[in-house]
Parts: sequence; C-alpha cells; structure tokens
Amino acid sequence: MFLIAGLGNPGAKYDNTRHNIGFIAINYLAAKHNINVNKIKFKGVLGEGTIAGEKVIILKPQTFMNLSGESIAEVMNFYKLKPEELIVLHDDVSLDCGRLRIRKKGSDGGHNGLKSIIYQTKSDVFNRIKIGVGAKPAEWDLADWVLGKFTDSDIKILSKTIENAADAVEEIIRRGADSAMNKFNS
Repeated sequence: MFLIAGLGNPGAKYDNTRHNIGFIAINYLAAKHNINVNKIKFKGVLGEGTIAGEKVIILKPQTFMNLSGESIAEVMNFYKLKPEELIVLHDDVSLDCGRLRIRKKGSDGGHNGLKSIIYQTKSDVFNRIKIGVGAKPAEWDLADWVLGKFTDSDIKILSKTIENAADAVEEIIRRGADSAMNKFNS
C-alpha cells in the first residue's frame, strides 16, 4: 500500500497558486485512476483506490501547508505504513517552472510542508516528486510568490508536467524510486 499526498493549502483562495501544485497534481492523478477524493478523515480529504496493481490512499491534507505532516502522520500511523510507502508531490522554487525532480530521501530544503512531514513522521526517507514553480523574482517576497497565481504561460508548461508527475507516481509504485529518477529527472 502507498500513501500519495499532494501538498497545498485548503480553500478557494489558494486554488491555482504555486504552493498548491501538489493538490493540482493529486486531482489529476485521482481523475486519471477514477479515485474519488472526498472522504474527510485524518485532518485531510482522501480517497482509496488502485494504481499499478497496488492499493493506494490519495490525500490532500487540510491543515495548511506548514502543518501537512500532522495529516500525513495520522494516515501512516493508522495504516502502519513505512516512510518508503509515502509519495509526496509538492512545489519547488529551486526548479524552473515545469521541471520535475524525484528524490527518495533528503532534507526539507527550506520547504515548510516537508519540514512538518519530517518532524511528524520522524523520517526523511520518503519519496518526493518536486514540481518546479520557478524562482521568485528578486523584488518579490517568497510567501507572496508561492501564494501567487500561475501565469497563462506557466499553465501551458505545467499541464504536461502534471501528466509526467502522475506517470512518475505510477513508476515509483511499479518499479521503485530509482527507476522513476532515471526516467524523469533530467
């Protein structure tokens, strides 16, 4: 079993913001595999289904980004999942818009959602699919940048990236993170 969590902030105010690219990717993945993400449980909204022959739980934490680990840890504890059975999709300002980078462990890299997950699960060994949203312009505050909406040109780039992120989830489930890194990290 895998837990696939997309990071973001709840509420319409945050729809289509850079910080919510994890929610956007989760919505696409759920639709692709006909998984209804509509159960309110574990401080999140989740759905259960099958991807690549494996049972999965798809989760959108509703705790706001900086407390994402609370929701994720509750699901992992309930289902007795190991950190290696967690896949997190999230925004990354150190990657150009539309780039993907897959990692199977590491630090939080300054991302407060990852910091919360590492703290709550007591592990930094979990799969991450980092979705590039571009670096903030020099005159911008980081919070304003990640909570800002995507431009039309960003949306065009990201539509293919979201498909690739879903394919990367499937690859991790089928063949492992190393295979996904070889295929999608460029």
